[in-house]
Amino acid sequence: MGTLFVVATPVGNLGDITSRALEVLKQVDLIACEDTRQTIKLLNHFGIQKPLTSYHDFNEEQKAEELVRKLVSDTNVALVSDAGTPGISDPGYRIVRICRQRGIHVVAIPGPNAAVAALSASGLPSDEFLFIGFLPATKNARKQKLEAIANVTNTLVFYESPHRIEEVLSDMQDVFGEREVCVSREITKIHEEHLFGKLSEIRTRVKPRGEFVVVVAGATEFRKRAPLTRDEVLKTLGMSRNELYDLFFKKKNED
Repeated sequence: MGTLFVVATPVGNLGDITSRALEVLKQVDLIACEDTRQTIKLLNHFGIQKPLTSYHDFNEEQKAEELVRKLVSDTNVALVSDAGTPGISDPGYRIVRICRQRGIHVVAIPGPNAAVAALSASGLPSDEFLFIGFLPATKNARKQKLEAIANVTNTLVFYESPHRIEEVLSDMQDVFGEREVCVSREITKIHEEHLFGKLSEIRTRVKPRGEFVVVVAGATEFRKRAPLTRDEVLKTLGMSRNELYDLFFKKKNED
C-alpha cells in the first residue's frame, strides 16, 4: 500500500514551510489539494512538479474513496490545504479516518497553523484552550453557539472572515460581556496585525480585511443563560405554534 502524508503548508509567508514538507512534496506520486490554483503557486515557488487533484468540501466524500483506491494500489499521496494544517477547519479528516479504518499508513508532516500562531502571540493563557473554528453564519445560530460556550473557563480560539468579523465581535460582547481578546489578522503576511484589549475597544479598531483569528479569554464567573424566546423553544421542540397550543390544551383537558 501507499502512504497518505498530511502536509502542513504556510499560512502566508512561504519561508515557513519545513524542509521535511518539501521533501515529501517532491517524493510523492500525487498531491491532493483544496485549490489547485493556490497549491501550484507554492509548488512553482520551490520548483516542484507533481500531478495535482482537487480535494475540497464539495467533493470530499466521493474524492476520498478515489484517493483511497490509489493508496491501496501503492500510490503515495500528499494531502494539503490552501494554507495551514489539513483537517483543522479544512478538508482532510474524512480521508484520514477511512485510511485508519482500512489499515493504510498515515503520516503527519507538522508545520504552520494559524490558530496556534495567534494563540502564542495573544498573551492569553495557552496551557488549556478550546478551538472552535468558524462560528455559524446566521446571527441566531451564532449566538446560540456562543451561549453554549459562555461558561467555558479555557481560552477560546475562533476563525473568522473579513465580512463577518465586526458583527461576530459584537455578538461576542453581547454574550460574553467585557472580556480580554486578541484579534490577529493576516498572520505571517505583510499586513500582519495583532490587536489586544477589551472586546468593546477592539471592535472599533478592527479593519475588515484579510483572514482573522480571534482569541478570547475564558469565563471567570458563571453567567446565567438568557431565557429562551418563544420561537427558540418552538425550534428546539421542532413544533409549530399551533401544535404546541393543541398539545397544551389536550393535556390540560385530560387532567
